[in-house]
Amino acid sequence: MLDMSWGEVMLIGGVALIVIGPKDLPKALRTLGQITTKVRRMAGEFQSQFNEAIREAELEEVRRDVEGVKRTVDAARPSFNPVDTIRNEIRSAVESRPGGGSKESGAKDTGSFDVPRPTAEQQAAQMHDAPMEGTPAGSTAAAFPATSGTKTETGPTP
Repeated sequence: MLDMSWGEVMLIGGVALIVIGPKDLPKALRTLGQITTKVRRMAGEFQSQFNEAIREAELEEVRRDVEGVKRTVDAARPSFNPVDTIRNEIRSAVESRPGGGSKESGAKDTGSFDVPRPTAEQQAAQMHDAPMEGTPAGSTAAAFPATSGTKTETGPTP
């Protein structure tokens, strides 16, 4: 800190012993130690306050950056709508294919791209492996020959 060699410290100690005297030297060294402690404490507080101010300045800079990003996102939000973009792309693809999407070509405009759903009876038959309407009861082997596990004869072969 104060680049002093041991020789210089001994010289200062000898001069202090002569000037202050052996009786008051311990009191003077104690006072010097207390002053040094106070100076170090004040320097530490200054350094911590300085570091805190730097952190706050960095946080303020980060806050400004975040606010800038928020403003950019808010400005882009009305023009960015992925659902509308996909819907428009699908419409343009359907309209651009030959015979698709135009009412002049005789195509029926259903207004929807829905896939037909099975009826409640068909769903029940699939879930419970029951014969569907129109098939005789107990003839699941005839209705599903590949899944029965046994070969069924349908009649004489010519």
